[in-house]
Amino acid sequence: MATKKNQVLVPDHVYVPKHEIMTKKEAQEVLKKYHCKPTELPLIFVTDPAIMGLGIKPGDMIKITRKSSTAGESLYYRYVVEV
Repeated sequence: MATKKNQVLVPDHVYVPKHEIMTKKEAQEVLKKYHCKPTELPLIFVTDPAIMGLGIKPGDMIKITRKSSTAGESLYYRYVVEV
């Protein structure tokens, strides 16, 4: 994506944790592990600036990897929905 001078893309910002699209297999494993349905996960809108440019579509699941001073790294999962 082209950017204007001094414009920062939200996904590339230092304070935005890593967002990744999960494969269907990975998503099923997470849902099985936590005994839940996708709609029971926290939701994220397909228009969220943090996931722009990832090719996300409604129905996808994403994995968010956050740095943690106590755990080193923590994982969060979100279900993508339309606005």
